[in-house]
Amino acid sequence: MNRLHASGPIVAFAWLVLGFLALPAFAVIPVSFTDTRYLALPQEHWSLQHWQNFLGNADWIDSIGQSLWIALAATALALVAGTLCAIGCWRLSSALSERLRSLMILPMAVPTIVYALGVYRLYVDLDLVGTALGVILAHAVTGLPFVVLTVSASLANLDPRLEQAARGLGASVQQTLRHVIVPNIVPGVLSGAIFAFIHSWDELIVVIFIGGRALFTLPRRMWDGINDNLDPVIAVVATAMILFTLLVLIAELSLRARRAT
Repeated sequence: MNRLHASGPIVAFAWLVLGFLALPAFAVIPVSFTDTRYLALPQEHWSLQHWQNFLGNADWIDSIGQSLWIALAATALALVAGTLCAIGCWRLSSALSERLRSLMILPMAVPTIVYALGVYRLYVDLDLVGTALGVILAHAVTGLPFVVLTVSASLANLDPRLEQAARGLGASVQQTLRHVIVPNIVPGVLSGAIFAFIHSWDELIVVIFIGGRALFTLPRRMWDGINDNLDPVIAVVATAMILFTLLVLIAELSLRARRAT
């Protein structure tokens, strides 16, 4: 009873911290309905004029398409590589595998601008600057740690004797992977895919360095719009991105709840 009573202030403090981190981002939502021509809260009434400008602008729609397919491709690469790496480290379960896992999450520790500069120098020699392939590969590398961490967390709860039983019954490595290991780590795989997708969808610095003038993903177009003028359409796009991210996270939580029941 005392433990439950003591957890009350901790939970309240956790919600306060969460609100402090999240609420400033939601402040952009009423700005997207402003009736002015600049970034401000609605003065006289709420208006949909900037939403109409956003939906009727071919450049914005094209940027959404670019961000979507680049994020999907980068997520697919990160998901395959990260899942296989995590499973390999789990099966080896040695000091070498721990070092390899630490190496795989290194892109998360390196500042993005440092990583972008290094990749840009490499891509100059490979002639990948200004190409979608270059951005996809760069995003796949930076999305890899999310997959490795979430899949490794799921594997930590997987009983190794399941794999041993499958192999003992004559299953091949591929069959064991497909029918035993992967079905038991689906929540971790889905979580890694969602985080890798959101990371690529929101990423800006790598696109600025590598995309050149050929690629204008949604964050890149927002950045250029802020540099040119403070068009309220920027608030509309930010609101749409927040809502999209929330929908993805809600979908993930729903899938986890279904699997838990």
